[in-house]
Amino acid sequence: MNSEANSVSHPRRSGEPDVRLTGVSDQESEISRTFLRDERTSAFRPGAPIVLTLGATTYDLRFRALVMGILNRTKDSFYGPAATYDLDAFFTRAESLVAQGADILDVGGVKAGPGEEVSEAEELDRVVSVTAELKARFDLPLSIDSWRASVAEACFAEGAVLGNDISGFADPDYLPVAARAKAAVVATHIRLRPRVADPNPQYDDVTRTVSDFLIDRRERALAAGVSGDRVVLDAGLDLGKTAGQSLQLLRDSSQLAALGSPLLLSASNKTFLGVMFGLEVTERREPSLAATALGIAGGCRIVRVHDVRGSVRVRDTLARVLEQVA
Repeated sequence: MNSEANSVSHPRRSGEPDVRLTGVSDQESEISRTFLRDERTSAFRPGAPIVLTLGATTYDLRFRALVMGILNRTKDSFYGPAATYDLDAFFTRAESLVAQGADILDVGGVKAGPGEEVSEAEELDRVVSVTAELKARFDLPLSIDSWRASVAEACFAEGAVLGNDISGFADPDYLPVAARAKAAVVATHIRLRPRVADPNPQYDDVTRTVSDFLIDRRERALAAGVSGDRVVLDAGLDLGKTAGQSLQLLRDSSQLAALGSPLLLSASNKTFLGVMFGLEVTERREPSLAATALGIAGGCRIVRVHDVRGSVRVRDTLARVLEQVA
């Protein structure tokens, strides 16, 4: 869709270039235009070291983000190419992600959105043995993408060092389990709970609400015995957010990064990018890379992605730029 009839233009501010987006609605174009001209969209300049400990390794993330490769042992992930339930396909993808330069592998057995019920026993069967095998094959940190404390505990025992919990620690045993294992955790904002549709979320100020939530979850982690250098924050794009709200949080990454903990960005191929540009899920590679670049510039220091190779190139470019700016 590249005809002039399908393009949308808006009045310009004085000295501002015309921005014309093709093939999108007035609403989608206005979202994008606001994003392009917002004065708060600027590079994050850390005032102190950004430290993250995963297992026995401590990372300095002031300028260089970590690329987390998505590795799903699922049948129904929203992004079909990453739904590698078959073991051969799973380990082939793992080898590919490592070869492309992944810093972390994030293993998941249940998708975040609504779908067929996956029992605790089934999730354990899907992810525990493959975590052990990944630990034996590859020398890099492993993350378990689960909101169940029992699943996290079993995977920590097999070598995982990061618990990626999108529920905001809804399971009361999750943080004590992580603390005993000396594992790092990801505190993620979600309005309801995983696997529950949330089609019309409302916020007075989405960035403030998310910030307050993440501060509270960090305090809970610290109180449970998780050390501060093992707590990661995630705004939870698309988790109980409209496309506009997710875009707002991406744009406000620097405000979230200023909370002082490493900030994780999970924007890869997500719905808000499809809404912006009218793209199907398999057509969102370039917007995903753009979101990765913007997120890193805004202070995100872990990027959870499907396209590891492209994201590593973006990360390395931004690391060089940010080091020069500093």
